[in-house]
Amino acid sequence: MRYFLDTEYNGFGGSLISLALVPEEGDQDYYVVVPLAEEPLPWVAKHVMPYVRSVPPLLYNELDRFAAAHDIAAYLGTDPDPEIVCDWPEDIALFCRLIQTSDAQIVDLTNLRFHFFRTPGFSTARNSQVPHNALHDARALRDFVLENER
Repeated sequence: MRYFLDTEYNGFGGSLISLALVPEEGDQDYYVVVPLAEEPLPWVAKHVMPYVRSVPPLLYNELDRFAAAHDIAAYLGTDPDPEIVCDWPEDIALFCRLIQTSDAQIVDLTNLRFHFFRTPGFSTARNSQVPHNALHDARALRDFVLENER
């Protein structure tokens, strides 16, 4: 199955703040917030941080990096061939850094594919119910991709 990925992070090259995976089918969305160790950049403080909790209460999940990595592995673990779809390269980089739990270890994922889907003229933030919230932006990306495939 395809899972649409979006992340929020502390500026270009900055630390992960939140990550969402929205499945192509069904309603089993995944959302995690990773506590930020440093102060957010001014733009992030204004445009991202106020919306981190703007998800249904049952979906809000705050975990340290290690626990979040294992939680994502458990979420994807029942899918024998997950494909992660995103529209921004940094999303892939942040996802991969998260699932790498040490210099020589990753979480227990045996198969994983990434699909970078370039979306000129489309902005997840402009099309999202809650701009700059990873869950809502991932849902907007899913809707855009599926609509364009029809």
